[in-house]
Amino acid sequence: MEYTTLGRTGLKVSVAGLGCGGNSRVGLGAGRSMEEAATVIRAAIDRGVSYIDTARNYGTEPAVGMAIKGVPRDSVVISTKSIIREKGELITPEQLAIHLDESLQHLGTDYTDVYFLHGVALRDYEYARDVLAPAMLKEREKGKFRHLGITEPAASDPEQASMRRAVDDPEAWEVMMLAFHMMHQTAREHIFPKTQAGGIGTVMMYVVRNVFSKPGLLQETVRGLIDSGALPADGIDLDDPLGFLVHEGGAESVIDAAYRFTRHQPGADTVLFGTGNVDHLAANIESILRPPLPADDVARLHDLFSALTGVGLDMPDHMRG
Repeated sequence: MEYTTLGRTGLKVSVAGLGCGGNSRVGLGAGRSMEEAATVIRAAIDRGVSYIDTARNYGTEPAVGMAIKGVPRDSVVISTKSIIREKGELITPEQLAIHLDESLQHLGTDYTDVYFLHGVALRDYEYARDVLAPAMLKEREKGKFRHLGITEPAASDPEQASMRRAVDDPEAWEVMMLAFHMMHQTAREHIFPKTQAGGIGTVMMYVVRNVFSKPGLLQETVRGLIDSGALPADGIDLDDPLGFLVHEGGAESVIDAAYRFTRHQPGADTVLFGTGNVDHLAANIESILRPPLPADDVARLHDLFSALTGVGLDMPDHMRG
């Protein structure tokens, strides 16, 4: 495993981080038990994965708690989150503090390393910054978490307006979680230069989407982008739009390319992957640890897709506020 420092937090984190949400939810999404999900998480830890991300509304906090029993607490970095709207209404600081306490109970730990305000929309940003964040810092003083972060509502904010606003307040947030992938590169210009300048740690989500893994969806998506004028037709193989990435000396697959593209993006600290399968877990980690894609392939991805926003940012129902 390779490790890096998560911004100015000083936390040493694996460059491959296990995400316990998404469609898989470490197996719960496929009907597996909490114990089976914990087995997947523990397998990741045994492979050197030290960053584990979960959330109150994923339903996977108890599995993380099972997995970290018997593991030295300072050997893993745990992040969890709470949405700030429920049934359409903003939650109060008191409710958020209760959410944190419930998360700690589910995790079976006295503290979480990073606590995120989850899926903060632009309309709610000032409330999150001016009301919820100061209240949470009081909880931090009690030792309940170490670093405060913010995540974006990626599916409903393809232009990343929320994170573009948040990155101008580097004193408020120590960590950001945001969407970034080969066909959604908005953060490369608008976010990463400021997170690097402000020492904000970055956690990459949505790195591999259905558009890369579901048969036929990439072709369908690219044809739609060309028809809408968002992509030029020239230079794109409609039958295999990302096939140029797979060659000797290049990527082993489109999924392999997706992980490597994000992993080696300047400004990306740790890359989340999700799975409910131990063998799949190993393959994901191996891709994240491989060298950068060839420079010509990266340049072509930039040329083709850098102007796109929001491609493939579907959101599972359990992640919605």
